[in-house]
Amino acid sequence: MTIQDLLQLYQTRLSELQAAPRSRYRTSRLERFYRRAIERVQGNWAGNGATGEEFIDPAHIYANDLNVFGEGSLFELLCTARTANGRRGLAEYLLQIPALDETLARQEAVRELQARTDLRERIAVLGEFEFQESKWETFAEWLDSPPFHFSPTLRIAAFITSSLLAAIAVGALAGLIPWRTAGDWMVPLVGFHSVVGLIFRERANRMAGLVRPVSIETQVLKEGLRLLEETEFQSVKLRRLADRVRNSSKSVRKLERLVNALNERNKEWFYGPSLYLLIGTQLCMAIEAWRIKNGAALRVWLDAWAEFEALNALANYAYENPENTFPEFSIEEAVFEADALGHPLLARESCIPNDVRLNRNCRFYVVSGSNMSGKSTLLRAIGLNALLAFAGAPVRARALRLSRLSVCASLSVVDSLLNGKSKFLAEMDRLRQTLETANDTPVLFLIDEILSGTNSHDRRVASEAVVRTLVDRGAVGVLSTHDLALSEIADIEELRGMNVHTGSREGGGPLDFDYLLKPGVTTETNALEIARMAGVPIPIDTRAAKELIYP
Repeated sequence: MTIQDLLQLYQTRLSELQAAPRSRYRTSRLERFYRRAIERVQGNWAGNGATGEEFIDPAHIYANDLNVFGEGSLFELLCTARTANGRRGLAEYLLQIPALDETLARQEAVRELQARTDLRERIAVLGEFEFQESKWETFAEWLDSPPFHFSPTLRIAAFITSSLLAAIAVGALAGLIPWRTAGDWMVPLVGFHSVVGLIFRERANRMAGLVRPVSIETQVLKEGLRLLEETEFQSVKLRRLADRVRNSSKSVRKLERLVNALNERNKEWFYGPSLYLLIGTQLCMAIEAWRIKNGAALRVWLDAWAEFEALNALANYAYENPENTFPEFSIEEAVFEADALGHPLLARESCIPNDVRLNRNCRFYVVSGSNMSGKSTLLRAIGLNALLAFAGAPVRARALRLSRLSVCASLSVVDSLLNGKSKFLAEMDRLRQTLETANDTPVLFLIDEILSGTNSHDRRVASEAVVRTLVDRGAVGVLSTHDLALSEIADIEELRGMNVHTGSREGGGPLDFDYLLKPGVTTETNALEIARMAGVPIPIDTRAAKELIYP
């Protein structure tokens, strides 16, 4: 299927929905679902979806540098999750590099789900209303709350006395028991309920406050779990997820009924009978018994649903990017070999692909080039495609072969006044993290302007030490720089590096970039040209000015 075929398919489906009866609220939700899908296919998706900013961790070793979260981020492009719990699952897939067998299992699952647009439609309309959610935090807050102790004997006694009280009342209303006799029998029962109700009143009220948010979110979870239970899958990963939630929807439905009944007890029509029959306290006992029995399982069900939504989002990305390819994985120590690798967040028409070869023969690139020539974009393209690959998704490349690598990036490290840390110190801390990670696992390092906060001599010596240590520990990666002295590092034979560069197209001006990766060290400069464009009065052909900007 081509992009145009896919776009036509989405537009046809949207037209069908628009022609459907307007009485169905879920139909309008599907319309919004397909409008967003059309925006993604057309490349107009940035700023219109979930950005995942709640998952930002300033200390993460690559997320902020690779634009994993935020407006126009990888998360926003990928995220079609219906629930907050699903968004959490997708974020975890992008933030953690799994073992190779887990990556392969995810890839198999994504391949299976890729064409399942029917499942994606059903997920999009879960719940009666769009505002209904299913958040991990809502359930976790309730599950982690202190236990409410109720005696099992008391629960049995409350049930028996409530049943007797109800039976006596029905008998009196039906004329089977004289009212005087019924009253004599009911007084001690009501007295018992009053005493129990007063004793457990504060406990029941606190518990009702904790489960009230849960009552709003059980419907979406219940419907999602039922969907996962009832769907037949072929891949091992999906079958395991379905097995983990077997019979879960029935249990959640029971919880939903209990918490909904607890919310109803304060309604006018039910308030009196609720007090007399001790219904509120009994419901609290039943809910607490449910938590004791199913609390651990509920966490498993939530995790399974989060993973399923993450896989479904990646499958949707695969479906909407038919020109992308699933990567191959190698058991070699460290390898990243790509043909026609492109940046997944760029529009198709403006994305310039490049070949990348990082392996035992070439452990790292030193990328030189003038400003705005695409060096940082290349680093992010490598990193983001690696994250897609490890998550189980296809990548924007004609072919990609890679091994299991821990991604470490230093592209946009900034200072922190709050923590008293300068940009140079923050970058050193990131390099320390990278070196420590390389002690335990092969690393893919992506470093822009390494150690830019120090003088050229110290920078050259320290940068070589960093690269040498990483290579000795089995890492592969890319450095980009304006400091041409760093290109000497790639010429050290035992380090097995390579100098490459980006720059202007042949015969073009200093800002006419082709964004293609070329062998060797750059011979171009454009800082003076950019300064003049910004209004800085730089004299033409002034050697002193050039030496000031290019020491």
